[in-house]
Amino acid sequence: MNRALFLDRDGVVNADRGYVYLKEHFEFTEGIFDLCRKYADGGYILIIITNQAGIAKGLYTEADFNRLTKWMTEEFSKEGITITKVYHCPHHPDIDGFCGCRKPEPGMILQAVKEFALDIKECILIGDKETDLEAGRRAGIPDSNLILFTPQPP
Repeated sequence: MNRALFLDRDGVVNADRGYVYLKEHFEFTEGIFDLCRKYADGGYILIIITNQAGIAKGLYTEADFNRLTKWMTEEFSKEGITITKVYHCPHHPDIDGFCGCRKPEPGMILQAVKEFALDIKECILIGDKETDLEAGRRAGIPDSNLILFTPQPP
């Protein structure tokens, strides 16, 4: 069985500036490359899970999201870090109704568990909101492996 480090995107991988979909507005958080390298070197695969309600709201498109994701993962590659997969939820409850992939629901994590034969008890999740951690809990990640990320002030 494999183990993964799950990372929220906005607020963990990059500064949360609200509905970021252009690389010009994307700012990696301090230390994110070192953090990811540490876990990758420790045998974890790296998976990003992110709510992207801006798609449902019509603020940007799936194509915009995919372009930014490609650029972001290439930036990690330049640092010698492989992001195994990026899962996203393009829904918003006021527009699309209930969705099992929107955090705090565990859908994205459970999909990764199935796709990569992950041992959920060995996985770690880092998020900046309680909804991130709750998604991990609902998926079966132990509380001791849930980390609330607080970015360092500039």
